[in-house]
This record gives sequence, structure tokens and C-alpha cells, in this order.
Amino acid sequence: MLADGRRQITGFLFAGDFFGLACNSGYSYSVEAVTDVDLCRIPRTKIIQKFHEMPTLGQKVFELTRTELQSAQEQMLLLGRKTAKEKLCSFLLAMHQKPKLIEGMLDNQVYLPMSRSDIADYLGLTIETVSRQFTLLSKDGVIELDGNSIATILSQERLCSIAACE
Repeated sequence: MLADGRRQITGFLFAGDFFGLACNSGYSYSVEAVTDVDLCRIPRTKIIQKFHEMPTLGQKVFELTRTELQSAQEQMLLLGRKTAKEKLCSFLLAMHQKPKLIEGMLDNQVYLPMSRSDIADYLGLTIETVSRQFTLLSKDGVIELDGNSIATILSQERLCSIAACE
């Protein structure tokens, strides 16, 4: 949260995700749950001790940290160079890779438990722009909206093309 009240959301985490791994003695950021969560907190000293006892745990955390760094680099590109439509399409593709948390969700559906305001703050856009882009993607037959929390991808190819996938 900036002094003037603006906020930047740096990520959305789902079941099995870790956070706070890269921090030293304190945290520069806060965390807010948008759904019910079960949280496990492990003090840094204990986790480092476990790395010595269980080298595979250290390797797993290294992989998680590497993934977190890659996500941060992708987010910098998204915020700095992509258009509003490219940002939203990239976001939908990233959320599509997350676990399906609702029973019976189809493979082409994306769970969006966060608000449009949260999505806007994550993408560096206004809520109006996010809403407008959702509407345009829906009108263009790229996605279909089922309420606020589920988007169905109707054309993965077009979504990826707009997001400027490599």
C-alpha cells in the first residue's frame, strides 16, 4: 500500500503455494485472504534446520523460489509493456494454470475468487478498464463469464495470441 492509498497486488496464491521465502528479518508486504485458508507458518531458523536434515526439502524450496522469481520477472514485463487486453489475457492464462478448487470445474474454466478491484490492482489498471476488457473478450467469443468467479475459455488459441504468448 502506497502512502496515497494506492495498492499493488504482487500475486495470487492458491493451495500448496508458499510465500515469504525471500524475506530477511521482516516483511515489506502484507497478505490478505480472499477465500478461507489453512495456513502453516514455519520460522526461518526451523526451515533452514530442516534443509540440513532433509536435502530434498531444500531442493523443493529452491524450485519454489525459482518459480517465484520467474513469476516476478513475468509480472514486470506485464506491468511495463503490455496493453490492457494483453494484461488481462496473460492473467487469465496464468490463473488457468492454478489448481481447480471448485468441484466439477471443467478444464477450460478459470477460477477467479478475487474481486475485479484486486485484478485491477494486480494488473496496474483501473477496475473500469478490467471490467471493459472482460466484456470485450466475452463479446469477441474468447471467454464466457459465469458470474464473477468463473471464466470459461472458449478459444485458448485466441487468448494466447492476444496475450502475446511465445
